[in-house]
Amino acid sequence: MAFLKTHERTKDRFSLLLLDLEEYYFEQHTAYHVTSSSKKERKMRGSLKVCSRSVIFDPEDLTEPILKIPLRDCKKIEFVEKEKNPFNEPRPSAISVLSGQVIYIKESNVIAPYRNERGAKKMTFQLEVWSKTEDVVQTLLQLRRASCLEKLGDQTAMIAANLQSRLARSSFDKNCFQNVAEKPHMECAVEMVTPLVSNPGHVCITDENLYFQPLNGYPENVIQIKLHRVRRIYKRRHGLRPLGLEVFCTENDFCSDIYLKFYSTADRDEIYYYIATFLENHVTEHTAESYMLQWQRGHLSNYQYLLHLNNLADRSCNDLSQYPVFPWVVADYTSAQLDMRNAATFRDLSKPVGALNKERLERLLARYRGMPEPRFMYGSHYSSPGYVLFYLVRVAPEHMLCLQNGRYDHADRMFNSVGETWKNCLEGATDFKELIPEFYGNDHSFLENRLSLDLGRRQNGSIVGEVLLPPWASDASDFLQKHKAALESQYVSEHLHEWIDLVFGFKQRGSEAVAAHNVFHPLTYEGGIDCDSIEDPDERIAMLTQILEFGQTPTQLFSSPHPQRITPRFQCITRSASINSPVSELSPVSRSEDSSFEDLTEESRKMAWANMGNLTLVSSHKIHKEAVTGIAVTRDGAAIFSTSRDSTLKMFSRELKEFQRSMSFSNMALSSCSMLADGKTVACSSWDNNVYFYSVPYGRRQDTLMGHDDAVSEMCWFDDRLYTASWDSTVKVWLCASDGSSSHKRSQFQLLAELEHDAGVNTIGLNPAGTLLVSGCKDGTVTIWDTSSYETLQQVRCHTGTIHHMAFSPDSRHVLSVGADSCMKVIDVQTGMVISTAKAEEEQRCFCWDGNSVLCGGQSGDLLLWDLLSNAVTKRIPAHSGAVTAMWMNEQCTAVITGGEDRQVTLWKLQR
Repeated sequence: MAFLKTHERTKDRFSLLLLDLEEYYFEQHTAYHVTSSSKKERKMRGSLKVCSRSVIFDPEDLTEPILKIPLRDCKKIEFVEKEKNPFNEPRPSAISVLSGQVIYIKESNVIAPYRNERGAKKMTFQLEVWSKTEDVVQTLLQLRRASCLEKLGDQTAMIAANLQSRLARSSFDKNCFQNVAEKPHMECAVEMVTPLVSNPGHVCITDENLYFQPLNGYPENVIQIKLHRVRRIYKRRHGLRPLGLEVFCTENDFCSDIYLKFYSTADRDEIYYYIATFLENHVTEHTAESYMLQWQRGHLSNYQYLLHLNNLADRSCNDLSQYPVFPWVVADYTSAQLDMRNAATFRDLSKPVGALNKERLERLLARYRGMPEPRFMYGSHYSSPGYVLFYLVRVAPEHMLCLQNGRYDHADRMFNSVGETWKNCLEGATDFKELIPEFYGNDHSFLENRLSLDLGRRQNGSIVGEVLLPPWASDASDFLQKHKAALESQYVSEHLHEWIDLVFGFKQRGSEAVAAHNVFHPLTYEGGIDCDSIEDPDERIAMLTQILEFGQTPTQLFSSPHPQRITPRFQCITRSASINSPVSELSPVSRSEDSSFEDLTEESRKMAWANMGNLTLVSSHKIHKEAVTGIAVTRDGAAIFSTSRDSTLKMFSRELKEFQRSMSFSNMALSSCSMLADGKTVACSSWDNNVYFYSVPYGRRQDTLMGHDDAVSEMCWFDDRLYTASWDSTVKVWLCASDGSSSHKRSQFQLLAELEHDAGVNTIGLNPAGTLLVSGCKDGTVTIWDTSSYETLQQVRCHTGTIHHMAFSPDSRHVLSVGADSCMKVIDVQTGMVISTAKAEEEQRCFCWDGNSVLCGGQSGDLLLWDLLSNAVTKRIPAHSGAVTAMWMNEQCTAVITGGEDRQVTLWKLQR
């Protein structure tokens, strides 16, 4: 969640949210708050923070409140000379502040509304470094003069001048570079933007990293982003001016890694284009049209598509005036069950919220017709900072207090109930708000009062606590799961383009907006007014503030009607997602055997899977003494390699239909095998902690990789990287340099990364592009890793026992896993949500799947064909007399090879 992410960098009690809106934090000094009583003097150690409109004292004692003294309320700020007491000991110089108001924050270290104490109060602060006292006093006097200026424009100009002077006197500290060989490209002054906060400092970009160094050293001395990790960048409007730049290191998350506001558009653009050189095809790929085509064809979910459109339309989770906007899609918040087959369950997506209630719309239209130009139908917007915090107050209470001058809203106006909020959006005279992405995400904390906040008591006597959910939701997690399922439903998929037309498209403005009853106040539209053309500074600032707080319409992305989604294709992918061969992707069977499936198009695979129930036995061969653990096939399909718990690697000739070779590397079981990219080498993992490489042309072991401290359970290969999983609770990534020969030298294996787990790793798999790795542990945990950064993207405890096998979908959106709990789980890669669960009668040990259907091998020895749309077995094929323990499928999906505990290797062919 965006608000939680921005606070991850610091655990300090102090926050920039304690400042006024558009206030800057300049510097801090270790100091003592000195108080005197009749008996003795008391000193409280803490941090004195000099800000552009206030001075803040943050005591080290967490039971003491943070003191905030507005500079405009200060009657006198004095430098008190050091003196000697009767015992001839020097008394340090001090800062004396006489103020008419002191604000007490986080009393007893509890987030709560601020307490304002009015009346003359004198406070004394002693700096730990005495020599700086006079300079701090002069700074405070200067800032106090700015705060007391009569005109807001003059105040802003004087504070801005002070800020620019500080930035000009400082520069980025190049000692912070991660590498002494880094070459700086550019440095300039910027502000880092987070919700309701701007933090000034310097940005420096090198040939390796983007750095931001805050002027005040908060929340940390320097923030670093590696350029090779950047996935998306966007130019932003900030304060209606083209000065923003947002950087993402993820593909689909709506929380960015940094949002920078520049003082010059030219500086912003130079850094934008420099970063873009590190992104492959960035400029051509990230367009509304390219995303639209991906969405139409089912490669993006509705959720992902809306996130991309929000990003392209200048919406950012770091800017509450332009927070991502999502639609209400459900209209039923009273039924005990949510019936997604009934169209009446859903909101009419062809109309804006203000037009959903016919009676209210008639009243609004009557007012509209009698209004002078420029006319508007709705006096409030569908997205604004207040609306965003209305939904998120339970996870972002400090943001709400910042926005509302230290107070929460009235208890009856809080986000108390989903159903009540929807009803008010339908009937309220001025309530036309839409939703935010969190309603379709995976973090339900915004619906719960986990911080035990005192949010007040309603008129009916009830305390504001957890958000009241509709009857069809058993809890907050269930609500989000069903709400997201509604967003991805058939009905919404068929009508989402209508809502996109209203918010991002051709019905956003002009005559089409009038016809669609979609006309908001002129100030909400991009380009509706040029603030720079307003000469009076006070009027310009007031106008800008009104625009930012009232709400802004997204940048228009489409000027013609948005096409409808191709729903049959979408339905196929959303429910189950197409997944690649889990054991090997390297070798199809000989093309002469089935020329009708030489075309590896999606249509041919789809046709093959539609006929998977016609899988027929070709031959069966008992070539091992114990259970088969792995199967690999040469490129021409002529030779089949299999590993077994009997510790042998064996080669079977399809042409001769007989066992030809046997190789034993140790006296312990081999757990898996894989044909490497050169087509001449078979890699085998072993319970003796090693990986062995067998040369097919030479018929002997070529090399040994001693990689783990316990059994190597499985491995997979992509390009020049080998991934090995082990019961020692790690997955190791090895760089395997190739010299073009069939041999592998031990020195060619370089350990790139070691991925730690909490339990033994039983299985791993790569997505088709090799960018994601999934690992499954003995404790039932699925972990998804980014193979470029080796960072954890998702971690889901979804099985109650060992995970036997997992695989990605070709579009990398989902992972299917099977475990000892007899469950098959489909996990959404982006959210980590388990979106589908099928409970089998027995354990499933291995599988191949295309999305709709899963061909899996069970404990009983049968092959089961599952339809994930109906969670039902559509075909049962007797295969082995013991559990099916290994499975391989060719790329055309027309040939299958299985291995079992009965020591058999069985060949299958798909009949047309």
